[in-house]
Amino acid sequence: MTTKYSEDHEWITVDGDVGTVGITDHAQSQLGDIVFVELPEVGSAVEAGTDAGVVESVKAASDLMTPVSGEITETNDALEAEPSLANSAPTGDGWFFKVKLSDTSELDGLMDEAAYKAFCAD
Repeated sequence: MTTKYSEDHEWITVDGDVGTVGITDHAQSQLGDIVFVELPEVGSAVEAGTDAGVVESVKAASDLMTPVSGEITETNDALEAEPSLANSAPTGDGWFFKVKLSDTSELDGLMDEAAYKAFCAD
């Protein structure tokens, strides 16, 4: 499995042609306590770099961007009942959705962990 990161502070872990997407630890710490999550509809098509949902915190509301194009195959229903999972386990149980990638070459435009850490440090 490969994990990549976007400049919009989303991560994607890819297994075969399905990617699991969530927000990074950096993103959740910047947002503060997450109180509401709107997830994309299963079966909907998404385009890389477009919004796929909304994350609301005590500080702000932010669009949830998708790092790749494809079809939403699953959403994390646990987040709707307990949005704070995105704070407590952003790279684990706090994942947002799964997407069947339509173009795996889009992953080449994303950062690896070292590049993402350097991006956040700037």
